[in-house]
Amino acid sequence: MIKANTDRKWLPLYEALASEVRLKILDLLADKPMNLKEIAESLSLSSAIVTMHVRKLELAGLIATKMVRRQGGTHKICSLSETAVEIALPNAETQERTYSEHFIPVGHYTSFEVYPTCGLATREKLVGELDDPRYFLDPERVNAAILWFGEGYVEYKTPNYLLPSQRPDELEITFEIASEAPGANEQWPSDIRFYLNEILLGEWTSPGDFGTHARGRFTPDWWNPHMNQYGLRKVLRVNGEGTYMDGNRISDVRLNELQLEKRFWTLRFAVEKDAAHVGGLTLYGAGFGNYNQDIQFRVYYSQRR
Repeated sequence: MIKANTDRKWLPLYEALASEVRLKILDLLADKPMNLKEIAESLSLSSAIVTMHVRKLELAGLIATKMVRRQGGTHKICSLSETAVEIALPNAETQERTYSEHFIPVGHYTSFEVYPTCGLATREKLVGELDDPRYFLDPERVNAAILWFGEGYVEYKTPNYLLPSQRPDELEITFEIASEAPGANEQWPSDIRFYLNEILLGEWTSPGDFGTHARGRFTPDWWNPHMNQYGLRKVLRVNGEGTYMDGNRISDVRLNELQLEKRFWTLRFAVEKDAAHVGGLTLYGAGFGNYNQDIQFRVYYSQRR
């Protein structure tokens, strides 16, 4: 799901949606992936016109494209990359909220225990060999922009940047994530658990490991087209009422239980052996996937009185 608001950075998204032709293209791709010629024939338009519309949808993050060899030629295959768009309109409460924000690269984990299938890669190359957990300690792992494992966990430690005079009201953690299947498999559920400061925030079931129909928008060209390509953008929020994933309540854990007065916070992503679906985990950072973003921490706060 794309979670947008009135920030000007979302103008390409709103422009992409403000066209009857582009909406028809989304309707077509909801049925199945199609190449440019097939879309043009379905809409009785020229390929040049369709190419322009597809480019706008791609820039908005609504569709993904990949080049495929088929029937002796190369075809640009288009497919949907999102399932929904949510637009948050401004109000007095959100406009007045202040926050502290920082990002953690996916390779900057501080602890791990992983089991194959597993691996990690920078924007330029694989780090070490596939399915060998030893390379999660390779010095180059700090440059990783993607990592994956079939079972286990990765853990990130981040400073608490709040001042003593600032009281946390809500914690928001945003990341791109998916399951980990051998190769890629969009029907591969995995129960992924999230911990903060050793407290279980909740569990979310990833539906699959994506990449069988399209490449990630930012996934490098050298990356094997038969491996995981992109994930889903998820927003984990904890406030005074509970813990939510994309607005859906996943536990009763509240902000005041998380020991946020600590100087450092610890975030863990885990796929544990007692889960109903042990389907692994893939984390995407800047330079891979569909969002070109590392793990984002945002803390909304107010001044203590």
